[in-house]
Amino acid sequence: MKQLPKNLRNNILEITTDMIKSLREETSAGVMDCKKALEEAKGDLSTAISLLRQKGIANVAKKTDRATNEGIIESYIHGNSKVGAMVELVCETDFVARMDEFKELAHNLAMQVAAMNPQYLDEDEIEDKSTNDDELLLMKQAFIKDSSKNISDLVTDLASKVGENIKVRRFSRFELGN
Repeated sequence: MKQLPKNLRNNILEITTDMIKSLREETSAGVMDCKKALEEAKGDLSTAISLLRQKGIANVAKKTDRATNEGIIESYIHGNSKVGAMVELVCETDFVARMDEFKELAHNLAMQVAAMNPQYLDEDEIEDKSTNDDELLLMKQAFIKDSSKNISDLVTDLASKVGENIKVRRFSRFELGN
């Protein structure tokens, strides 16, 4: 096999297995998807993550019409026992509903509702469309454990990873004295 001239070899980026492994740990995407994203991003990890997230959003968007008849209802009671929340998180199959990651997402969503007191799930529930406060919308709130992500990102990331439609169907928050 012929080798490229030495002056051209340096211009070709070599995607290493460590780079792919690092991206997989961050995104849970497949090996080939990670390799392609790294090649397209010219080895830049943050750009590759962004590319994979965009691809995941596109794939999840294709699945939004699928029926979500499985899932769980998760509750959270704050340590002072004066604030609690319940969240219904739904998916397509009981297999996904039983996954630890799905249960963890449901628990995190219930904690989010207890802590941040959202009033609506998303913009579709708001009657007064002039209301423009994202803090009132659960799906647009910054995640309490990682403010670089919003709730919609968390749901989309898991839906992309498991290949199913995942939705927050409804939630409720309770506070003693209110």
